[in-house]
Amino acid sequence: MAVTARAGHVAGVIAHADRGSQYTSNDYLDFCQTHQLRPSVGRTGVCWDNAVAESFWESLKRECIQDRNFTTRAEARRAIFKWINWYNQHRLHTSLNSIPPLEWEQQYRQAS
Repeated sequence: MAVTARAGHVAGVIAHADRGSQYTSNDYLDFCQTHQLRPSVGRTGVCWDNAVAESFWESLKRECIQDRNFTTRAEARRAIFKWINWYNQHRLHTSLNSIPPLEWEQQYRQAS
């Protein structure tokens, strides 16, 4: 989705994931290479390697998924998509000087 949303302009972007087999597979690594993404997984049991990404996953689970029963996969997907859009556009992040990620990215692009 990120590749599509940015019209393929993702060269050098870090694609952080957990250590799941789908993210260490050759297919995933080939996908990253095709789009010039930088695959990233933290060391086992060391959450500080990718603290910001780990914080995102924890927030998603706590704020969107925890204590919810989705009747279908499509319902869960819609809820997660809605939450991620809110997270990127409105949620303030202390690691980004208390601005939303989308605003930070726009400022970064303007400064480059």
